[in-house]
This record gives sequence, C-alpha cells and structure tokens, in this order.
Amino acid sequence: MARVGLLTFSDGRDFVHTDIKAFELDVEGRIAQALEQAGHEVIRAAEPVWTNALATSEARRVADARPDLTIFNYPVWAFPHFSMLAAEASPGPLLLFSNIDPQFPGMVGMLAAGGGLDQVGRAHTRVWGDVSESAVLDRVLATVRAATAVSRLSGSTFGRIGGRPMGMYTAVADTDQWMSTFGVDVEEIDQWEIVRRSAAVEQSRVTAGREWLERHAGKVHYDGKQLTPELLERQIRSYFAVRELIDEWNLDFSGIKGQPELTTHFATMDVTEAFLNDPYDWEGAKPTHVCATESDMDGALTMQLLKGLSGTPVLFADVRHYHADRHIWDLCNSGQHATWFAARSDDPAENLRLVHFYPEIFYFPAGGASVSFFAAPGQATFARLTRIGGRYRMHVVRGEFERYDDATNEALARQSTFEWPHAFARLEAEADEFLSTFGANHIHAIPGDHVAELRAVCRMLDIEWAGMGTSRVDGTCAAVADTAQ
Repeated sequence: MARVGLLTFSDGRDFVHTDIKAFELDVEGRIAQALEQAGHEVIRAAEPVWTNALATSEARRVADARPDLTIFNYPVWAFPHFSMLAAEASPGPLLLFSNIDPQFPGMVGMLAAGGGLDQVGRAHTRVWGDVSESAVLDRVLATVRAATAVSRLSGSTFGRIGGRPMGMYTAVADTDQWMSTFGVDVEEIDQWEIVRRSAAVEQSRVTAGREWLERHAGKVHYDGKQLTPELLERQIRSYFAVRELIDEWNLDFSGIKGQPELTTHFATMDVTEAFLNDPYDWEGAKPTHVCATESDMDGALTMQLLKGLSGTPVLFADVRHYHADRHIWDLCNSGQHATWFAARSDDPAENLRLVHFYPEIFYFPAGGASVSFFAAPGQATFARLTRIGGRYRMHVVRGEFERYDDATNEALARQSTFEWPHAFARLEAEADEFLSTFGANHIHAIPGDHVAELRAVCRMLDIEWAGMGTSRVDGTCAAVADTAQ
C-alpha cells in the first residue's frame, strides 16, 4: 500500500473559483476513490488551491504526511505559479494529472504548470484522461508503484558482508553516491561474523531445516564428500547467522561476498542466499529479504527496487551463455536463485519438488549444496543498475522465461554448469545490442511487464534510461509522459 498526496489546483480569480469548485471536488473525489479502491491511502488537501498562500500551506500539510507520491490535479485552468509554490513545498515525486474536457481546460492548466516545472528542472510525470478508464488508471498506478519503490529506498540500510569479490569493480559502489542519490546507508560487516555466529545456532533448528529440505526437495544428492548432511547443516547454520545479523543491524537488504574465503574454507552461501530471497523457509512464511551473491551492491540495489515494484522475489543471475541457435540466454549463477522461481507458487512444497540440491563443483572446495532447478516459464522484465563515467543508468529489457522438456533442459544446462539453477530467457533485444551495451555480468528479473514503472523510477532518481530492444520506447503509451531532468 502506498500513501498518495492529492492537491487540486484552481483558477486564482475568486468569482471563477467559486463557480467551478464543485466540479473540481467531484473530479478530485473520483481520483481519490480510484486510488483507495486500489488499496492506497490518500491524503487530500483541505480545499482546492486557488491562492498562493494555500499553495504553500496545503502542500506543506500534505507533505507532513510523508506521501510516497504527490498528485497535482488539474480539472480546470489553474494559475501556474500555484503549482510552482506547491512543488517547492513537496519534496517527493510528483505526478501531474489532467482530465480531458473541452468545457474545462484542465489540460491547459497542466501544460502551463508542467512547462514551469520543466524550466526550473523539477522532474515530474504527466498522465491525462478519465481516471475511470482502466488504461488511464493503470498509468497512474504504475507511477504510484514507482514512487513507492523509490521512497522506500530512502532511509534504508544495506548490509555489505565482506568486501570486493574477485576484483569485480561492478560489485562495488560509492557509499556517498548511494546516500546522495538513493538515501541508502551501507553497513560494513565482516564475513567472520557468519562463521562465528553459525556455531551458536541451536541444533534443533538446524536439524529441522535439513529434514525439511530432505523431505520437500526433489532430491538432496549427498555424495559423502562435497555434500554431506553436516555440510548442508553448516549452510543452514549460516542462514540463521545472517538472519541474526539482519535483525541486529536492522538491515533492509544485503549482500554476501562468499568468494573466495567462505567458498574455499567454510561453505558456500547458496542455501543462505536462496532462502533469504524466498518468501518462506523451513520455519514458515516470512518476508523476502533481498540478498545478492558476491556482495554485488548495484545488483542488490536493483533487486530492492524491483522488489518494491512487484512484491515478488527477484532473480539474481550471471549472464552465463547465449544459445545462438535458439536465441535464448542461460541466466545461471551458483545457487543464488530463490526457489520460488521454480514454480512461482505460494506453496513452498510446489516449488521445492522441482529443486535439487547438488554437491558444489570444483570452484568451491569447501563444499555444500547448490540449489538447482529450471525457472518456470512466463513474461518477465529484466533490469540492472550500472554506472558509466560515475553516472547511474538503468538497463531494461522485456523478455520471457522458457522451460522445455526434461531432456532439452538437461542438455542445455550441461553446456554450462548443470548443478546450478538455470533461467532460460528470450529477450526482446538482439544479442549484439545486449552484449555491446550491458554494463555488468549480473542481471535481475521479476515477473510481468514493469517497463513503465522503471521508466518512472529513472526520472524520479535522475538516472539515465538504457532500455534495449522494444524497451527503448517509453512503454507507457500516449497518455503518460515523464519530463524534466
């Protein structure tokens, strides 16, 4: 649920405002009702803004409620300087909304106000039409979702467990830039904390976790060397240790370096990362917690934004291989995928029956289980925050996950690393375009089409849009626009 501020702007002439006030409030009421029926809380101004004093006082009153998004509503012609004053008193994202009515020139009011905001560099989104029409409401709600994802980043804390992994520049970000751009703080935590705390986890909880996995998984493939009950329990202990760190340090999302210290001398973090990202574990339902392998900071940040848009777990994967004969990508990473992606079911048993726990391969001599499955088919949006010359950009592309018959799945997986989880993806971008421009080895995804929301996120955060394929177009149709840098 989002909190949405709503201010309606009017004509500054008292005799005009008096005549049209009832119409203004009717339009405002329909907007508020549509938002509330969608499950959002609406903070309405006490009255329409028709003086400069009201522009400031009502905007401040609405801003005091800390809305995720503030809607400036233009059912009629409105003096533009009211919007400029209200915008100055409204610190968060703005949406300018206008009805289309030949009798009442709200569109003129929106354009005049929007032009003024453009001139002073205040970013905003514009939507116009009848809010009772589903297409128009969908565009408003997409902006609400984007603003909510952005606002919930501000004031959050990322737990960076371990430092830079294996020399990966793209896994490390500037903490000053994170605070100034996203409002996110970074808490540095040593990986030794996982090792130290693991030993103190109560054995009964560990045993229950192992037995739950053995009971519900497709199979736990013990080999007596790389994967034993003791090593699986060590991974479960690590999961509980990280959960303890999350609670103790009040972490909103996190990342674990893993390689090479833990993967060589302790155990892989595959089970930990998969189940942190899941909406459940062996003790029942729980909130998802974004956790990125290799402590990939921009990867985790992308995932946190995507989670805010979808409310689902978020995929983390390497861009491992391109099967040119099939025009599909194998998105594969050591155990990182949330098991939810196996069937996208609310029932963990439905997902786990498709999951196999294989012994870790030679890259990871400490051993443990790799969480392996083939992602369920369906539409998805793929994204990644990267930086070019120190400035953030958002890569976005639409696509679909595909899953084939057992023989084909296995044949494709064995061309890379069979024991790891695989998401076969068909992207709406050519391989040449993708490989020439994509700025990281990790990619992230959520189910559904969220291009419009991500476009709005970029405008709100002043991030460069780097859409690929069909996502190079705004994706929000003719009745919405983002303006101003």
